[in-house]
Amino acid sequence: MKTKKRIIRRSKKNTTKLYFTADTQKAIEKFQLEDSTAVKEKIYVAEILPAFDKLAENLIFIYDFKSHHSSYENLKHDCVAFLYETLYKFDPTRGTKAFSYFNVVAKNWLIIVSKKNATSLRRNVSLDDVQGLGPRELEIVETHQSAPPPDQRLIDIVDRANLTALLKEIQRRVKNENEKLCIDSIIRLFDNAENLDFLNKRAVFLYIREMSGLSPKKLTVAMSSIKKLYRELKKKNDFELF
Repeated sequence: MKTKKRIIRRSKKNTTKLYFTADTQKAIEKFQLEDSTAVKEKIYVAEILPAFDKLAENLIFIYDFKSHHSSYENLKHDCVAFLYETLYKFDPTRGTKAFSYFNVVAKNWLIIVSKKNATSLRRNVSLDDVQGLGPRELEIVETHQSAPPPDQRLIDIVDRANLTALLKEIQRRVKNENEKLCIDSIIRLFDNAENLDFLNKRAVFLYIREMSGLSPKKLTVAMSSIKKLYRELKKKNDFELF
């Protein structure tokens, strides 16, 4: 009697290279404990940024967030910058893995931003297709004022002065050389905004990169730090403008 040979099927090993590993979590914990801004920047750029960049990229494509935005690169850049700002919130003592935490943070941020963008697109109308406008939309177009009223112009002047003062305060507080180059370029750009032909988020980033001479990675880190300081000043009212 012949015995049947037992066939053992071996599963193929997963050769996919992980981008968010245990080493990434260690780098995040090391980043949180480090006091030196220069050292923190090196840790972030070399060991954390690549993982954040890939995480944002995967989420955008897997859940098709890019369909709600005109620029995939801008969306990814803003998502990575937001993750950088939340680095200090991660608490490894709670037992949560860094990947799980930042995956949820990034996904929630992308959902909120995409919903806001979708709502904005629904509210805006195109003047290129007048025939496609409804009665209410035509009324809005016909009654629209091209010049703001005097009181609004005064408010705009005060707001501009407040923002100028806030930028100057940030310029006074930053110590990292890259951050100084970045905020100096932002102030120059802000002062000459009316002389520029075209401005959107992508154009602003390119202008600042050209004026500061920083690489995209260094500029991303510097802008994230400045954005964090800006929010802290706005929230805490650390200095009085007027």
